[in-house]
Amino acid sequence: MPGPFRLAKRCLVGLLLLAAGVGLVAVFLPRSVSGRESDGSTIAKGAGTTIIHGGTGSSGGFVPVLTTVAFHAEKAGGGVTGSFDCLAYAPESGTGPNSAQFTVNAMYVIGQISGATVKGDTATLTATASITGLGAGSSVPFTFVVQKGGPGATAVLTVNTLTFPFNELLVAGSFRVQG
Repeated sequence: MPGPFRLAKRCLVGLLLLAAGVGLVAVFLPRSVSGRESDGSTIAKGAGTTIIHGGTGSSGGFVPVLTTVAFHAEKAGGGVTGSFDCLAYAPESGTGPNSAQFTVNAMYVIGQISGATVKGDTATLTATASITGLGAGSSVPFTFVVQKGGPGATAVLTVNTLTFPFNELLVAGSFRVQG
């Protein structure tokens, strides 16, 4: 009787060691998030929350502005393609109990990226967009200059229907630029 039990115990230990080995190999092999290796076509991509440096500025009083931004640009067929979304929120009021409630849609930019240049850790994306709120219009040209990095990275959105740029500071998320 001790023989079959000892054999089963050895098989179980062997299977456990094999499972642990496979698990370690899977953990330490480099892989992309999607499970596919990059094909080298990505120029820039990212998503996160930014704060507009200076908010709405001094005209009419300072009001902070937060944005949710997402973008990607890649090489395709000898050109550049991609998309860009940026939703800017302002608080319900400049002061008082609702001044921390970022629920007002100040601006929404949704565009198709058609050009990109990279210099070091910075990408300049060019596109046209449909815009609601501030700078509203359709087929509005804009540029988005983005610096590679996590929180603290910077970006500048310049929309042709406005006379001022939006200087953004990433507070959560990540911007990637392929050099």
